Amino acid sequence: MGQPQPILEPLTPAAHFLVATIDPGGEAAVRDLLAELPGLRRAIGFRLPGAGLGCITGIGSAAWDRLFAGPRPAELHEFPGYDGPLHRAPATAGDLIFHIRAQAHDACFELAMAIGDRLSGVATIVDETVGFRYFEQRDLLGFVDGTENPEGALPESDAGLAALIGDGDPDFTCGSYVIVQKYLHDLTAWRALPVQEQERVIGRTKLEDFELGDDIKPPDSHIAVNQVIEPDGTEREILRANMPFGSIREGEFGTYFVGYSATPRTTEIMLERMFLGTDDATHDRILDFSTAVTGTLFFVPPQDFFDDLPAAPVEAVAATPVEPPVPEPASPPVADGSLGIGTLKRSRTV
Repeated sequence: MGQPQPILEPLTPAAHFLVATIDPGGEAAVRDLLAELPGLRRAIGFRLPGAGLGCITGIGSAAWDRLFAGPRPAELHEFPGYDGPLHRAPATAGDLIFHIRAQAHDACFELAMAIGDRLSGVATIVDETVGFRYFEQRDLLGFVDGTENPEGALPESDAGLAALIGDGDPDFTCGSYVIVQKYLHDLTAWRALPVQEQERVIGRTKLEDFELGDDIKPPDSHIAVNQVIEPDGTEREILRANMPFGSIREGEFGTYFVGYSATPRTTEIMLERMFLGTDDATHDRILDFSTAVTGTLFFVPPQDFFDDLPAAPVEAVAATPVEPPVPEPASPPVADGSLGIGTLKRSRTV
């Protein structure tokens, strides 16, 4: 069994998210970066003891076929996007994601800069989001986020079973799928709601973070809509690594949703229920205050994947430009005093 990337580690106070698309012809340089990334993280992390610097790297569906030959993750596909009766979850561009996390933001920023330097000219960063820990693990709506996350730091723990691929896809055991979305909050409208009504939207109490009872929790509350129960009573779970973000100047405040799962289908069912509705709700009511502006799906390989990358596709190898041989410099002509005019030759006197 391979080792997972640091998906199961506790949330950190700082995070930096980079989503990039690979430019035409940039595949070889991106492969070089992927192979170099563990060493980059170690080099930066060693200079910042205690920062706990980590980087979780994911690869999109179209990019996978441009970068690698051989086996492909069984459930890797493009994020489908969802158009509901009132709200929409767009599918946006993204070939690579770098989820950089640490105890301090300087560590995140240094690794983000190193990645950006190596992507310059070969890939385009289409989204950059700086996440931070907010009071008591709350989001900018004021509610604790991630309370119901499965727990554990080992692959066999509840969190590992929810987030990591098992033996069903043996070439990628201990990998994961991640769906990321950027949500912008309408804080003016949200703050206009009384706290009791906010609690009905979320399905939890705001101060104590207790789940509302089934008798008072509305069926369109965020908690109710996102509970996916199998016919046998088993609840399907994902591991959330959401982070708040915001810009005072831009007036943008939101949540960067990060959902790791052993199968992307679990997260997709939750999103279908949120945007397309359920038998009891037309949509997740939180969407009346939070708008999704991005949406991408990536495969997160196990850690040892980067130590020995699969071969590049034949097409990519064939397309790699070959440097033409540098011609030998011509010997300078022997000066004969003719200035190159006519065919005048001087004979040498020995």
